[in-house]
Amino acid sequence: MTLVRWNPWQDMNTLQRQINRLFDEEMLPSTLVEKGLSRVPAAELKETEEAIHLKLELPGIEAKDLDVQVTDKAVSISGERKSETKTEDKGITKSEFHYGKFQRVIPLSTRIQNTNVTADYKDGILTLTLPKAEEEKNKVVKVNLA
Repeated sequence: MTLVRWNPWQDMNTLQRQINRLFDEEMLPSTLVEKGLSRVPAAELKETEEAIHLKLELPGIEAKDLDVQVTDKAVSISGERKSETKTEDKGITKSEFHYGKFQRVIPLSTRIQNTNVTADYKDGILTLTLPKAEEEKNKVVKVNLA
């Protein structure tokens, strides 16, 4: 019988690869998506000196199906992508579209004036302009080196 030296790091790497594959989007069964594990909209955040600009991808959702709430520290978006009901006599339909309710809360890095937020919704892209609070615009912090 031959003795083989055990390498725990190799086992850990194998386990990590298996867990990563398990959570890979393509490995998730569609039944999990149907049971409420719906995707959240992708976001893009850009901060300027005057405001924070937030864009969200919401294709196929009507503005009336969205609920956007803004506090001075976060943005909350919820809504529902409704499926189209069609009756077909023959054939098989396979869909990779994701339907159902979703909610996403995006924390903001600085305080904003939530009473002056502007929104634009065009071609499935929601654009929010979140003006910074006055005290955040020219905020200078003195650092003591003593």
